[in-house]
Amino acid sequence: MRISVLVFFFLCGTSAFSQQLIFPDAPNWTHLDEGKPITFQLSVSDNSTPARFSLEGGNGSGMQLDSVGHFTWTPSYEFLTRLEKQKEVSVIFQAEWKDGKRVRQPINFMVHNVNRPPIVEELPPFYVKQNTLSRYQIPVDYARDPDGDLIIIKPRESQMPEGAVLTPAGQLTWSPSRTQFHSLKTNPLTIEFIVEDQPDKAVTLGKIRVAQTQLDLPPDLLLVPSDSLWVVKENEVVYFKVYVSDPNGDDNIDQVGFVSSDGRVPKSVLKENSKVQQEFTWLPGYDFVDEAEKKKAVLFTFFAFDKSNNRVQRRVRVTVNDTENVEEKDKSLYQKYFNSMAATKILVDLLDQNNERLEATYKTARKGKKNRTILSASLGAVTGLSPVVLQPDPSKTVSVIGGTSVFTLNSLEAGQVIGRSSNEYQNKIKANRDLRTQLQLKGNFFARKYALKSARRSSEFDMDRDELVRLLNSDQLTSLELSAQLQAVPKVKDIKKTFSDFSEE
Repeated sequence: MRISVLVFFFLCGTSAFSQQLIFPDAPNWTHLDEGKPITFQLSVSDNSTPARFSLEGGNGSGMQLDSVGHFTWTPSYEFLTRLEKQKEVSVIFQAEWKDGKRVRQPINFMVHNVNRPPIVEELPPFYVKQNTLSRYQIPVDYARDPDGDLIIIKPRESQMPEGAVLTPAGQLTWSPSRTQFHSLKTNPLTIEFIVEDQPDKAVTLGKIRVAQTQLDLPPDLLLVPSDSLWVVKENEVVYFKVYVSDPNGDDNIDQVGFVSSDGRVPKSVLKENSKVQQEFTWLPGYDFVDEAEKKKAVLFTFFAFDKSNNRVQRRVRVTVNDTENVEEKDKSLYQKYFNSMAATKILVDLLDQNNERLEATYKTARKGKKNRTILSASLGAVTGLSPVVLQPDPSKTVSVIGGTSVFTLNSLEAGQVIGRSSNEYQNKIKANRDLRTQLQLKGNFFARKYALKSARRSSEFDMDRDELVRLLNSDQLTSLELSAQLQAVPKVKDIKKTFSDFSEE
């Protein structure tokens, strides 16, 4: 860091504490490249009293600072993505003494992206036959870029034998003449090529050794990845790339396939992209392992035959663990969610209809008392009973007592005439509205809280659903005289009209 910056931090801290941290004085020492280590000894201006050093920030970056001030860090090549040019990392260095005094100073490291050249490993030999077109594909795992950049393969024209062609995809084709073929026996041939990454165009030189084939050799089979033991879940995909080559030429490959110890694995999981490249993609499925077994091992044997029946094989053992069927569980949970909301929707509609009926009955009862009266007699001799018609409605009659008596005229509501009080209807209307309000609030809460699949997987789902069911089975329902007519199951759009947060997934 520049001296001016150090002076600035020094001046800011001198009023409180005279100590300051001492960093490297090299210019631009905070500017680093990926893969390039940095190490220095952190100290303080006065070392008469030992201090304990510590570092804040830089989590996950790999920085290390011990208590005596030794700092080391090598920014990994994965620190920046291939599209990032640089990245800043801010940390705070601190020195602390036993008396509680401390001094802190922030440092900003700037890490710059470093493009690494492609990697080319030692390639398998390229075996050719006389006057036969031989093909050789440079395997993708042998020529690759560590940064994930795209690569292009270019031939070195001066090293290419006459008639040989190397494509940018890495396929080398050559049909050696009689003279060329025989010269391979005494003068082995090495074909050099260039691997160039994009867009930085860093290059690496690769070599292919070419030799003549005197024997009918078996094919070569490569699995990528090369793991021979796999442990997967029922809902995980087992994926291989299968590369096949033949020392006598790829045209000599006759058959590529696999054999499984479990007959339920279909042959269609191995797809042929070309004669020398296959893809194996297998998804066991939730029904593959029986719940009582917990896991099941399957042995796969991949093989390749040439036209002379020479064979090569590779074996892979896959252990499949029993896995909960998340899709079926989500479907079941959604059905519970839907049924609960549908039942709530139906009851809300019934309560709305019932409220209208109760309101109408109550209004009729209130109007009835204007035109209905009865006469009651007390004391005196009773001579007989006869019906009396009260005006203005001749159809309404009451029985009165004839004879010498004292009469009182009482006015009653219609509800009281048939043995019910108007207060009963008022109580029912109130209970109907209260229950409807509770259902609306509880339904809104339930629809909103469990609109997502992940929310319905929680343990609270069943508890909240039970609480909603208890409200649907409220004791108040028996006194509200709801209609017993069956209601059709509402559709999603109908439920959303009542509960707008209801989810369709």
